[in-house]
Amino acid sequence: MNRRELLLLTGSLAVGLGASGASRAFAAAGGDVPAGLKGPYLDLTTGKGNMLAGVRMDANLDESKQKWASVSGVVTGVRAGEAVRDLFGFEVVSVARAWKQPEGDYRVLHRESILYTNLATGDILTEWHNPYIDETVKVVDVINDPWNHHFGETIRFKGPDYGGLNKQPDPPPVPFSMGFVDAGNGMVQNRIHINLYYKAALQPDKWPRESAGPMNQVSEFFTNVVKLEDLQNPDKTSLLNTGSWVRITPWLPWMLMGQAPGHIHYHSTVQSFDSLAGFKPKVLAHMEKYHPEMLEAPPKSAWEKPNLSSLEVYARDQKPVAPKKP
Repeated sequence: MNRRELLLLTGSLAVGLGASGASRAFAAAGGDVPAGLKGPYLDLTTGKGNMLAGVRMDANLDESKQKWASVSGVVTGVRAGEAVRDLFGFEVVSVARAWKQPEGDYRVLHRESILYTNLATGDILTEWHNPYIDETVKVVDVINDPWNHHFGETIRFKGPDYGGLNKQPDPPPVPFSMGFVDAGNGMVQNRIHINLYYKAALQPDKWPRESAGPMNQVSEFFTNVVKLEDLQNPDKTSLLNTGSWVRITPWLPWMLMGQAPGHIHYHSTVQSFDSLAGFKPKVLAHMEKYHPEMLEAPPKSAWEKPNLSSLEVYARDQKPVAPKKP
């Protein structure tokens, strides 16, 4: 399983929680599953109901249509003995198209980019002055092409593979559940935390300035909110939704922090939309100029390509920066 079988970043930010995920969530809260989650259109206590909800949140059941999403937030630096520091902003640009399979499950063809921005102006950064090392560094956009994922009535619940760096045994399949809970005011939400520790794609012997160490310690926290009325409306082949994404991760390689103590923290708001007009003008202009292909979902042939993490892509496309002279 790859990361996007768990983390549906094109707008749904969901996870397969195992059998009867919604039922377990409400049992833990001391209540019954709300009737609205059992119909009239989708029974969200079943694998099939959750699959169809997930595809509509992530893409569109109408395969002729694409769906876009943005993630917009701030990256902060965290070091012991000092206040957390706001460093720069970031913008995620993603696009997806659903592809129904003969067996009834769905493949979602997906691309994802991450740009970094000036906090004061919103301008896309091509270089940035790193206050920790008092050095101006080159900013590297994240281009994950493709970043495909799969929706089925069952799922093998385990963490992301990251190109084999995070190896895990295959657990048995369980019914897919997005674990919806009642958020009040006619809204439902689902949440997930993922905590990982795996071998880094950038090893310090080859990447002394880019690598934070031989292992990556990463946590991601997701919340997604959607109208229950929309979930249960069969005329809506796509569901607009919002939420948040938080990530705790080592220093970005282009920051050239090496193995200095500390880490970074992403905090953001997520939203999805059905046209390119949803993106901020500066973000859309940058994408149209430098990465126009990333505004279109990949072709079906891209399903056979591997999903590489941003660090794997960095290791493939960039060259190590020479160590600083004493």
